[in-house]
Amino acid sequence: MKVKKYLWAVLPLALTLAGCKSGGAEDTTKPVYLDTTKDIEERVEDALQRMTLTEKINVIHAQSKFSSAGVKRLGLPDFWTDDGPHGVRPDVLWDEWEQAGQTNDSCVAFPALTCLAATWNPDLSRLYGHSLGEEALYRNKNMILGPGVNIYRTPLGGRNFEYLGEDPYLSSRMVVPYVQGMQALGVASCVKHYCLNNDEEYRHQVNVIVSDRALHEIYLPAFEAAVKEGHAWGIMGAYNLYKDQHNCHNQYTLNQILKTDWGFDGVVVSDWGGTHDLDQAVKNGLDMEFGTWTDGLTMGATNAYENYYLSRQYERAINEGQYGTEELDDKVRRVLRLFFRTNMNKERPYGALCSDAHYEAAQQIAQEGIVLLRNEGNVLPIDISNAKRILVVGENAIKMMTVGGGSSSLKAQHEISPLQGLQDRLGGSVEVDYARGYVGDVGGNYNGVTTGQDLNDSRSPEELIAEAVEKAAGADYVVIFGGLNKSDYQDCEGHDRKTMDLPYNQDDLIVALAQANPKTIYVNISGNAVTMPWKDQVPAIVQGWFIGSEAGRALASVLVGDVNPSGKLPFTWPKSLQEVGAHALDAFPGVWREGTGIIDEEYKEGIYVGYRWADKNQTNPTFAFGHGLSYTTFEINNLRADKKATTDGNISFTVNVTNTGDREGSEVVQLYISDVECSVERPVKELKAFQKVKLAAGESRDVTLSINGRALSFWDEESNDWKAEAGEFKALVGNASDNLPCEVSFTLK
Repeated sequence: MKVKKYLWAVLPLALTLAGCKSGGAEDTTKPVYLDTTKDIEERVEDALQRMTLTEKINVIHAQSKFSSAGVKRLGLPDFWTDDGPHGVRPDVLWDEWEQAGQTNDSCVAFPALTCLAATWNPDLSRLYGHSLGEEALYRNKNMILGPGVNIYRTPLGGRNFEYLGEDPYLSSRMVVPYVQGMQALGVASCVKHYCLNNDEEYRHQVNVIVSDRALHEIYLPAFEAAVKEGHAWGIMGAYNLYKDQHNCHNQYTLNQILKTDWGFDGVVVSDWGGTHDLDQAVKNGLDMEFGTWTDGLTMGATNAYENYYLSRQYERAINEGQYGTEELDDKVRRVLRLFFRTNMNKERPYGALCSDAHYEAAQQIAQEGIVLLRNEGNVLPIDISNAKRILVVGENAIKMMTVGGGSSSLKAQHEISPLQGLQDRLGGSVEVDYARGYVGDVGGNYNGVTTGQDLNDSRSPEELIAEAVEKAAGADYVVIFGGLNKSDYQDCEGHDRKTMDLPYNQDDLIVALAQANPKTIYVNISGNAVTMPWKDQVPAIVQGWFIGSEAGRALASVLVGDVNPSGKLPFTWPKSLQEVGAHALDAFPGVWREGTGIIDEEYKEGIYVGYRWADKNQTNPTFAFGHGLSYTTFEINNLRADKKATTDGNISFTVNVTNTGDREGSEVVQLYISDVECSVERPVKELKAFQKVKLAAGESRDVTLSINGRALSFWDEESNDWKAEAGEFKALVGNASDNLPCEVSFTLK
């Protein structure tokens, strides 16, 4: 689907009005045309020197829920943002969170970012960013508020489904192509939530206390990669505090690390309602203020945009001599640079909305991200040639998941449910029966977008289980779609989970069905790990995520074997919270600071997050980081290094991978590095390279993985820099963090 180019994006703005003298006062009553033949930095300076103080102030704060003002006199259009990161959010009213009631703002719902991370495929991440960018272009959105790269620290995190998992290296490799794919179209990516945003319940009040080493080794690398390699044009500050400063205006994280150490030349955007103080907003790195007093959390005032910290009160403070214009001009330069990269970019291509290509991309990402966790007795794939009746059980088989969950809620053009996906795929050749099994959240409304589903069911849990068990007895297969949903205290912005257990009496349902039918398959729909006390009783377990518009088709294709699953877990799946460092050390959710309304949350586990904690404490999680099965089998062997000793840390490793099964499949070869002896304590191993490789049945191929000195380094708190110590290291290679059969030693001189 093509659309006409927006006129303001292609007008020849190459003339300067006669009579405008360099250095003289501008006539602000007449339009001025900027010279677009210059490079961006010259154009930024040209526009800056023409702007009045009021015009400068206008461009650094919101004028509506999702837009900021341009400078009409200079031909600079308004700047429009919109929520992602899983699709372009429907338009809302100018000053209300309710949808605007438009009929042309439906979208393709792409899989949640946990699913994208589970593909372990950076090429799909680029496709994701590109496809989402095209949808944004069609809708005239100049910036998408995403992707999110906060670390999966605890399975109680309500917003984990929006992020890229627990490992800083995996997150880094997946965020860069997403940003590049989107920004190549002239749509800015606003990477969020910078940084240490690992709580939802008290996100405005948590003051994170964390070591510099953990900050740099675990919580910053994905942001750093997005800035240094992805060249992200936007960064969104987080709600929480670090060193007692809110992260939307933080001297340490914004001015020092982001803008000075990393050389970020883009715009820092406040999260909506994340600005709290004029002086800090002026001095501590914030560039564009959104949402203050109208943050969707507490309604403070209507049309309050002129009352923002970086609005009229900032202008008055400058006029009264409280501030100079140095900080203001830096903010405006960054905003102008953003304009010229996006809505003033004459080379921006056409957009497309709900195109066939976008649905194909969404389905491919979903299929590659689905993880086969367990498959005892090769119950999967479903043998449809010998099956007459399949029983589908569970509310999550029919419940729409694109509506709800917070700011990532969408108005999808369509959403194929798991039940519908199986029915469509089997086409009547196999009977697909259904039993409700459990009743969870029967609602379906977010900011005026409704699912239109009536999920009310007054039967008791006992009645629902009894019906499912009765139907299961005569079925060839039972497929349970359970897990979480996007309701409060599940996978949802604004709240953390209260427990790791499955809600709605699902454990009893699963056990009863497993006892009634030996070919029971459990598909978990969630962005988080859940407890599975019945794991050994259920022969096949699949992690299905929240996977958007094509959910049903993607899940059906994997379950019946049209697609060979190749997803790998982007986080460790613990048996209980006591296998998680933040909980084992009683470090989550922190302690109230008396009389302040602030929670101090010390990250006592330090660098030991996820598999790092599991290795250190020798826990045996339900499923390991990087785990994921296939319908074929692979053998990884013959690991060798290209040289035995290195002085710079740049070294390549080659390993042979063979598909030893009878069908084509993809394997993710994972390389972990272990520092044998070091002056500081280091994790047992850390992921430092990976590659996804597709092999035909019987095919064998060498795969080469390369690392550099950073892969061998730790953050040295004395020198405040990365440091690699000479000595022996080990490279460990396999297909999961708990399955690394290949090992080779090498020496850093």
